[in-house]
Amino acid sequence: MTPIAEQIAKEIDVKTSQINAAINLLDEGATVPFIARYRKEVTQGLDDNHLRHLAQRLVYLRDLADRRKVIISNIEQQGKLTPALAAELNNADNKTRLEDLYLPYKPKRKTKGQIAISAGLEPLANKIYNNWQLNPEQEAKAFINTEQGFSDESSVLEGALYILVERFAEDANLIQKLRRHLLKQAHLCSKLIKGKEKEAAKYRDYFEHSELLKSVPSHRMLAMLRGRNEKLLSLSIDTDPGQEGAFSSAQQLITEHFNLRLTGQAAADFLTKVVQTTWKIKLSQSLETELLGQLREQAEIEAIKVFSRNLSDLMMAAPAGAKTTLGLDPGLRTGCKLAIVDATGKLLQTATIFPHAPQNHWDKSVRTLVNLCQQHKVELVAIGNGTASRESDKLIADVIAKLENNKPTKVIVSEAGASVYSASEFAAKEFPDLDVSIRGAVSIARRLQDPLAELVKIDPKAIGVGQYQHDVSQSQLSQTLDNVIEDCVNAVGVDLNSASAALLSRVSGLNKTMANNVVSFRDEHGRFNNRNELKKVARLGPKAFEQAAGFLRIHNGNNPLDFSGVHPETYSLVEQLLKQLNADISHVIGNKAELEKINIEALISDNFGELTVKDIISELEKPGRDPRPEFKTATFQEGVNTINDLKVGMILEGVISNVANFGAFVDIGVHQDGLVHISSLTDKFVSDPHEVVKAGEVVKVKVVEVDAQRKRISLTMRLDEATPQVNSQTSEKPKKAQHFDKKPQSQHQSKIPSKSKPQKVANNAAMGDAFANAFAKLKK
Repeated sequence: MTPIAEQIAKEIDVKTSQINAAINLLDEGATVPFIARYRKEVTQGLDDNHLRHLAQRLVYLRDLADRRKVIISNIEQQGKLTPALAAELNNADNKTRLEDLYLPYKPKRKTKGQIAISAGLEPLANKIYNNWQLNPEQEAKAFINTEQGFSDESSVLEGALYILVERFAEDANLIQKLRRHLLKQAHLCSKLIKGKEKEAAKYRDYFEHSELLKSVPSHRMLAMLRGRNEKLLSLSIDTDPGQEGAFSSAQQLITEHFNLRLTGQAAADFLTKVVQTTWKIKLSQSLETELLGQLREQAEIEAIKVFSRNLSDLMMAAPAGAKTTLGLDPGLRTGCKLAIVDATGKLLQTATIFPHAPQNHWDKSVRTLVNLCQQHKVELVAIGNGTASRESDKLIADVIAKLENNKPTKVIVSEAGASVYSASEFAAKEFPDLDVSIRGAVSIARRLQDPLAELVKIDPKAIGVGQYQHDVSQSQLSQTLDNVIEDCVNAVGVDLNSASAALLSRVSGLNKTMANNVVSFRDEHGRFNNRNELKKVARLGPKAFEQAAGFLRIHNGNNPLDFSGVHPETYSLVEQLLKQLNADISHVIGNKAELEKINIEALISDNFGELTVKDIISELEKPGRDPRPEFKTATFQEGVNTINDLKVGMILEGVISNVANFGAFVDIGVHQDGLVHISSLTDKFVSDPHEVVKAGEVVKVKVVEVDAQRKRISLTMRLDEATPQVNSQTSEKPKKAQHFDKKPQSQHQSKIPSKSKPQKVANNAAMGDAFANAFAKLKK
């Protein structure tokens, strides 16, 4: 345990004692949110980022330790474990190094080298290797062994050659040197597979593509790998790009590693052939496979990171609050589906209207909506952003104009994933008698009230904020996204008396069965009046209660503390605090001036340290505080409903729908998101778009270029920047234009863009054909 704790402590720059304490808690079944929030004293303040890294590395390093034991045992059984080798194995800090060291001892099929050794040719190989002045042909005569298949000098020398080749190729330090060498200077090359020009049109930027291996960004790596998987592209690693010659830099490195001086000695040609064969036959292919695998793994990690940050931003988007809401799922031929939910999200009424073509029952639809708004005192109208959303937005504007008082606020809401929820098992259980299309309207309404509570019901992979999500490890993606959801839910807290089973199952310590049991208990016995009543729920034992209680909130319960983030295990500390102030909880809670009078040192004990006391005071100051931002919504410009209404130079308000490594996509209300390239996010240099924007954020943008035919929109957030004169209908480009680094967006895109060389010029305009084709699929 100690070496693992020491290594992790060094990686995140904390004390080993902190890591050991956190590992013990994790092993006891504590969750990351619980440890981060309620065990700060034990871990001396490790936050959730530290703990997530720790949990991930702990699994890897324990697997490494287990593998090390197996390898050492195997080598020991072979009688080949020396103290020096044992030390190297114990010092190996990653699986790659460990496997490199194990390679010479790893059981394998009988090789040419092993056959030669069995025939007694190893002394010859050693002789030539140790004395370059010897003539290999002359020395080989003494080792002819017809019975073993070595009947002449040529076959004997080939056997000796393969003995040395395999010895060279299994040298762990040489492999490590070559790996570093390739990562430093080699290029990744992509080429079109002959005869696939038509099928591979979307990959045309990769037909003859080469770039430094260490600099390949994740989205381009995943694009090329997808092209290879579709058998349209071939990928290779070029050790010496632009150089020609029989002896590569990798072969030179092998020569230097073994201190070979091949300059005219009798054995020079033989040893040169050994080096060439070692590289070309043994190491080049294995290292290429390994490095491409590493690049894929790193690209997947980066893509998952992008997805998780976007998901976190969406989950933590500002809730509109507990207000009666009308959800409108827009449609043309099939009509607009309506669902009204009360402040708690309970469904009140549904309807279908046909205001748009082909029926065009506009006036009738307005009357229906006016009556519904008046009947239920609707405060918010959530309009899905799919087909006919802007037409429906205009419809609701007419409705609001006809209402004399209690006018609701209209908001266009992303409906990504709503259809997935509608057809899900959860929705079927929640609304068994409701049409699937109406369920979508319910989801849209609730999503405006509380994005977090509604989005937890949907598979995060269906929400559409990822980058090549189908090309990455699905198990790793699911685990990471589950962690994101868990962190978000527990950061906000959950209303015990209104939360769905889907939301409750994400609370620290609760699983799906416990969450369903909580809902069943609530349905049978009525609302929870205090946290202790949780202990009566079936299957919810003391450990689960300890983990979950602090994250569950009870409005208007028996104890005001149950509405706060104060954990029941520290209620006794609050009582001491109240005695010190000589006041009751109703006077203290939310009273900053009163709380500032507390003598913190007097409350510190063996059970409760300074961190815990300060946390409780902070929580009492703002009980049940919501870390999410204040609710704001974008106002789409009137008269700008389709891409054809856009003009270069327009300044519009929009919502960030997705953030990728190369920029941000913005919904400006025209059914086609625009791209703000990373270079146009701000006047300053930006290495990561997430530093500037996040999904769900309301921003102002200027239209730089519009291509209506290809459905592409180029935007900038640098509003003072001069814009070129561009014909928005013909996509006629200005003479001076910056070509975007054409990079893929999300899983909605079926076309794969790639790289074009960026130029420093006056403006950010043309996006390139490949990107345009992909971009057109954004809102599929």
